[in-house]
Amino acid sequence: MSRPLIGILRGVTPPEAHDICAACIDAGFTRIEVPLNSPDPFTSIRTMVDAFGDQALIGAGTVLSVEDVNRVADAGGKLIVSPNADTRVIAASKAAGLQSWPGVLTPTECFSALKAGADGLKIFPANLIGIDGLKAYRAILPKDCEVFAVGGAGADNFAEWMAAGATGFGIGSSLYKPGLTAAEVGKRAADMVAAYDRAAA
Repeated sequence: MSRPLIGILRGVTPPEAHDICAACIDAGFTRIEVPLNSPDPFTSIRTMVDAFGDQALIGAGTVLSVEDVNRVADAGGKLIVSPNADTRVIAASKAAGLQSWPGVLTPTECFSALKAGADGLKIFPANLIGIDGLKAYRAILPKDCEVFAVGGAGADNFAEWMAAGATGFGIGSSLYKPGLTAAEVGKRAADMVAAYDRAAA
């Protein structure tokens, strides 16, 4: 079962990248994001892709430039997630054959990102527009547009966000924080997947 959950591993280091990624995938995560403000992120991405590239969509978050897109591609990453909607980053991602998930907060940003070729939208920070805001966006966005809520969406409110039109979620600090062991991350990941499954049932 492929769940629309992105594991955001901000701060993960290359020595732990393999085991942390394995713990998330074993629990049911199928998309893994290494934010580029993590230590040596491209090495971590390469490590994850080499081990699990056939099991999960692995790539980078906090991607702010075309140069970074190209470096992610060189590392084998297939997923580009940004906190903003830079049409140059979106275009470069698609030109490199990667999935593009830009961060958006306004209807203008939503539509400009889709026009530029984004695969889906990352509402960020989702808690700023809230569940009622997402409902309003859903009334005007294309029906087939995937919308992931990131920031303020989690195990305790998956169902509410899904009812408002969220199709997936990015999970960050409630999944991984620097210092957690792979076993601890695996437990958090399993709990998150179970909560998602309950909300989706």
